[in-house]
Amino acid sequence: MTKNIVSCRKTVFKEVGFSGTIERLIKQTQELYLCDDIPWVLGYSGGKDSTAILQLIWTALAQLPPEKHIKPLHIINTDTLVENPIVATWVRRSLETMAKSAIVQKLPIQPHRLTPAVKDRYWVNLIGRGYPAPRPKFRWCTFRLKITPSNDFINEVVESNGEAILVLGIRKAESNSRSSTIEKYAEGSTRNLLSRNASLDRVWVYSPIEDWYDDDVWQYLMQVKNPWGYANEELLNMYQGATADGECPLVVDTSTPSCGDSRFGCYVCTLVNEDRSLSAMIQNDSEKEWMLPLLELRSKWLDITDSNQDKKYEKLLKERENRDYRKMNGSLMLFNNQLVHGPYKQNYRAELLEAVLRAEESVRRLGPDFVEDIELLTREDLEEIRRIWIMDKHEIEDLLPSIYESVKGTPYPINERIDAQPFNISDLNTLKEICEQIDIKQGSELFCLTRNLLHIEHGHRTLVRRSQLFDEVNKMLNSYAFKNPEHALAFARDRQSSKERIDDRIVSDISENEFLDDQIIGL
Repeated sequence: MTKNIVSCRKTVFKEVGFSGTIERLIKQTQELYLCDDIPWVLGYSGGKDSTAILQLIWTALAQLPPEKHIKPLHIINTDTLVENPIVATWVRRSLETMAKSAIVQKLPIQPHRLTPAVKDRYWVNLIGRGYPAPRPKFRWCTFRLKITPSNDFINEVVESNGEAILVLGIRKAESNSRSSTIEKYAEGSTRNLLSRNASLDRVWVYSPIEDWYDDDVWQYLMQVKNPWGYANEELLNMYQGATADGECPLVVDTSTPSCGDSRFGCYVCTLVNEDRSLSAMIQNDSEKEWMLPLLELRSKWLDITDSNQDKKYEKLLKERENRDYRKMNGSLMLFNNQLVHGPYKQNYRAELLEAVLRAEESVRRLGPDFVEDIELLTREDLEEIRRIWIMDKHEIEDLLPSIYESVKGTPYPINERIDAQPFNISDLNTLKEICEQIDIKQGSELFCLTRNLLHIEHGHRTLVRRSQLFDEVNKMLNSYAFKNPEHALAFARDRQSSKERIDDRIVSDISENEFLDDQIIGL
């Protein structure tokens, strides 16, 4: 019975056996490595697939004599800075071990930990600029957090060397779409074993395990010792802990089901219904309950998905209340005859900042030693958020230092005063009181408009030519031209209706002119 099950399971090792397959793949990799001087860049996520390809490449290079180490192998990992802390720590320590082992073994292997530019970071865009949490139709995070840092590094390699070979752990068995993509770009290639990259010029892709199945990956990792000195058993345990009910058995042959469905990602990800790996880690191990604040941060402050349609609708309504009815640039946009809401409002962004800082304090207090200094928001992040609030959004109250101190119990560590703050907090409170006395209902909007105009004027106070000042003032006045969202919606609908009438009239005139032209030609 067992033999029948084994024979029915799909495996890449069936043709020439496990050892024969690995030896053939190592030889193939060595031949490809030696055939030119194009540097290699290997994408390493810390997961099973990227660990497997790195292990293969590392072994292939280690078996070559030193004089044949003709070019570097760059290992790149992109830390989004909102990764699952356990996975992030695993990857960081792994990269450190690789760097030391490569020196000891005298291999041309260079690990690199990449991070997004400050302006592209998750919390800077969410709390600072007010971008709403990512969703399928507004997936602003992936490009900024992952793709850009990797592409920038690869492009630098290309600029220095003319070309680059990107080594990836992509596999056809992952999904039908992944299989189709691999086959599509392999067809257009002019080089054996290499396919074209979809988006990067002069970059080739080598995917040595593209035909492997999940069980093949685990069998290889469990049967072959990790060459840079890390324990693959710990990687398996991490996957096991991230799988519902902990069902992730040791893979010793093709009859054993693997835990390849586990997916590690950002703890803030709202592009999935649930962070199953993080939830499973907490569920399977009470010692990991210190990560609950991260799970709650997502579910309470960012998530609008819900299987219950009524609750989902309630969440959507609540989120609309927390977002400005105007777009980032102050304009109005209609979709399905309703206003498309823009960035998070000031008060909600302040609440988000406080929530993230409190989650950071909770994780530090409850977690193990390796997270005692964890920073969900780095000092660079905090200062960029502060700058955006004051300089770009004209929120000259400078709320960030006081929020930080209220949560941390210590003064904000960066005391430099950001320029263009014409008033102190007492002056602004007085201004707010006056605005509320003038108009109880619209006092808040009146205060924001007045504050913004004063800040714009202050920013142009030293300029000789102030033509730009009038443009900015006019734009700000247009942004605050409406009494409330209902007034703005009525205006937007009327404007849309007028535009449609004009378009219909233009089409009608064109049709009439074409008819007259036809009549003249006929005569």
